[in-house]
Amino acid sequence: MKGYVQVYTGDGKGKTTASIGLAIRAVGAGLKVFIGQFVKGMKYSELESLSNISGITIKQYGLDCFIYNEPTKKDILKAREGFEEIKEILISSDYDVIILDEANIAIYYKLFTVEELIEVLKSRKPNIEVIITGRKATSQIIDFADLVTEMKEIKHYYTNGVQARKGIES
Repeated sequence: MKGYVQVYTGDGKGKTTASIGLAIRAVGAGLKVFIGQFVKGMKYSELESLSNISGITIKQYGLDCFIYNEPTKKDILKAREGFEEIKEILISSDYDVIILDEANIAIYYKLFTVEELIEVLKSRKPNIEVIITGRKATSQIIDFADLVTEMKEIKHYYTNGVQARKGIES
C-alpha cells in the first residue's frame, strides 16, 4: 500500500484528536503507529490511553509548553533530538503510520526547518503514511502534502475564559 502525507492544520480545535483517531483506526487494521509530539512535554490524557494500546508508540519531544514564550535552548535541543529520531524511524520498516504532532509549530518556532522536514519525508519508505499536525502549516508543507485539512475556528469557549479541561482538551 502506498503511503501519503496528510496535514491537519488551522486555528480550530481537533488536529491532534483527528490524528489520534486515525492512529486507532490504523491499529485496528493491524498497522503499527508511531506518534512523535513536538513542543509538547506536559502529561496530556492521551498519553495514558495510547500507552495501553498495543501497536501505538508515543514519544514527546518537548519539555513543557512554550507556545506563549520563545523556546529555550533546551527546548530546541529536545526537538532536534526528536527530529533525529524521527529521521531514523521514517527510513525504517518499524511503523506503517507516523504522526508528527505539532511539527508545523516546531517549524514556526524554528526548532527545525521546513526544508529539513520535506527532505526526510522524501527519503521515507514509500509505504509509510505520515500525518503532520499543528497550526501555521507553511505553503511548502501544504504543497508537498497529498491531503490537507484545515480546522477552522468558528466559535470556541476559550474566548469566554474556559480553561483546558482534563480529558477534553488536555
